[in-house]
Amino acid sequence: MKSIQSTLKQWAKSTGLKERLDKQREELLTDPYIKAFIRENKDSVTNEMIDSGMVKLYEFKKERRACANCPGLKECPNMMKGYQPSLSIERGHLELHYLPCALKVQEKKQKEQSQLMKSLYIPKDILSARFEEIDMDGERGEAGAAALEFALKANPGEDGGGLYFYGKFGVGKTYLMGAVANELFDRGIESYTVYTPDFFREMKQSLGDGTFQEKLDTIKKAQVLILDDIGAETTSSWVRDDVLGAILQYRMLEKLPTLFTSNYDYDELEDHLSYSDRGGIEELKAKRIMERIKHNTTFVTVAGHNRREKR
Repeated sequence: MKSIQSTLKQWAKSTGLKERLDKQREELLTDPYIKAFIRENKDSVTNEMIDSGMVKLYEFKKERRACANCPGLKECPNMMKGYQPSLSIERGHLELHYLPCALKVQEKKQKEQSQLMKSLYIPKDILSARFEEIDMDGERGEAGAAALEFALKANPGEDGGGLYFYGKFGVGKTYLMGAVANELFDRGIESYTVYTPDFFREMKQSLGDGTFQEKLDTIKKAQVLILDDIGAETTSSWVRDDVLGAILQYRMLEKLPTLFTSNYDYDELEDHLSYSDRGGIEELKAKRIMERIKHNTTFVTVAGHNRREKR
């Protein structure tokens, strides 16, 4: 009785399979990427490796050719979209691996960077602000210079000093903060910009759905936190002590910079924070909050006209 192996050999001869395999082998070995791999590993690659690794070499050739004619990440035809095949020798055999291509690496980097600049209730035009678009010689020149200096030198975890931008309604305080956030983004530093009144309202609502602590931790642990329009919120002891106080205390201890914009100066904000929804004045508690703000910010006046009004 003939063995299975001899039967297969006889079948291969009769069907011309060997000739077809030899031809396929020759074609594979003319592929420039396969030739380059063999040349780089000429002291290690054997004919036996090539013969036993034909399927992997064919897959490598097909996928690598698709990479050479890359149609873009969205249209990538490879089995693993965005991944490029790579050959190696392991334990005397050819092995095929897939590594992220340059476009996939770039996409991942962009996704990671997009997490660096977060916002809550901030208009999109503010988030696209750039220092190049700000007239540094105009009315906002001094404030713009202070903002730019902070953005270029900020060092969260080592220096917790921030800024307190004071000015009338519509003079461009928030826009300057948007430019700061974008500059920090370019430096790979995370920032979180929030419109304070809406944020405090959300924090109050989060008590009912059990997300309060998670949201509080996200804000207080941001590398750079920008609290926009502080003082515009309705005063309550809970907001002042359990939300704002907790955020500022943590950030002061961890040396994480906090920036503020407000229509109130330091003294006016202290008066605002001293009012209690329970009635009466709580000056001491307001002073405690203000001491944390004053100690960790530089007061900057933003001058100019109301840019939201037609002139």
